[in-house]
Amino acid sequence: MGTLAHEKSGGTAAVPVFLAVGDSALAVQFGEAVDPEANRKVIALAKALDLHPITGVVDSVPTYRSLLIYYDPACLRGAALEQALKVRLAQLECSAEVARLWQVPVVYGGAVGMDLAVLSEEKGMSAEALIALHASAEYRVYMIGFAPGFAYLGGLPDALHTPRLHIPRQSIPAGAIGIGGQQGSINSIAGPSGWRFVGWTPWRAFDPERAAPFLFAAGDRLRFVPVSASEGARIAEDIAAGRRSATPEVAQ
Repeated sequence: MGTLAHEKSGGTAAVPVFLAVGDSALAVQFGEAVDPEANRKVIALAKALDLHPITGVVDSVPTYRSLLIYYDPACLRGAALEQALKVRLAQLECSAEVARLWQVPVVYGGAVGMDLAVLSEEKGMSAEALIALHASAEYRVYMIGFAPGFAYLGGLPDALHTPRLHIPRQSIPAGAIGIGGQQGSINSIAGPSGWRFVGWTPWRAFDPERAAPFLFAAGDRLRFVPVSASEGARIAEDIAAGRRSATPEVAQ
């Protein structure tokens, strides 16, 4: 994902802009910045389309500030979809958001949190101070993308904003907790990455065997809870054996 405008803590999302994406998709864009209000509108419109579908719409993909809507051009034209969406947006109510709140256990440092020591030195703080700062924030899941269940997070403290590596590493495990520019992340599957990593969670962001394969969803909130390496290993064993599952709280 490319560089995004700086995240805002509030404000009103811009008037939506409709952008044609080929001949079978339309993007509804709510501004240029990573903004919670814009993201709420994206999620609200996606939910509205799920609850009350527009004939011809095939799928929708929420992102930070826009909703990509795929449609079947054989039964719905782009211009007609845009008009239908304008009506839907006029009716849309973004009431107080009721989101799931996750307390995500994290083993900081170690083999997966390989950048903790380097970042501590770069930021001029101890590893303990960096962990405390990282775990002090409440994060918002802005979108799921890149890989199945991969969570892009807003809310990373300014002091921890860090550019990605120029040369990506070839294999980062699932559960790695990352920093990329102003964003945070939770790796869902193993793979290459240029992000910087400070820890690992035993929770599985993606599990195709679950009824709901993706653990997190856009609009969720989460906090990181430091745990020891031994506690992280126990949680992973319990999850693998079916003795424990990740469950959220409901917060408004």
